[in-house]
Amino acid sequence: MATEGKDVLLREAEGLSAPLLQEALDFMRFLKMKAAQERLETALLSQTVLEKDWLRPEEDEAWQDL
Repeated sequence: MATEGKDVLLREAEGLSAPLLQEALDFMRFLKMKAAQERLETALLSQTVLEKDWLRPEEDEAWQDL
């Protein structure tokens, strides 16, 4: 499926003028950056929630012999 989508994008890009091609490239880069930022935000939010379980005396005690 991903390869099929790439093929469609390449075919569509072939017909674009240089300015439109640059705009399409900028948009694709924006989408990649947005996805990376969303993954980072999810990781940071998860860490905050998980810290409540990690940073407990019971956890420290359970792991002290390792």
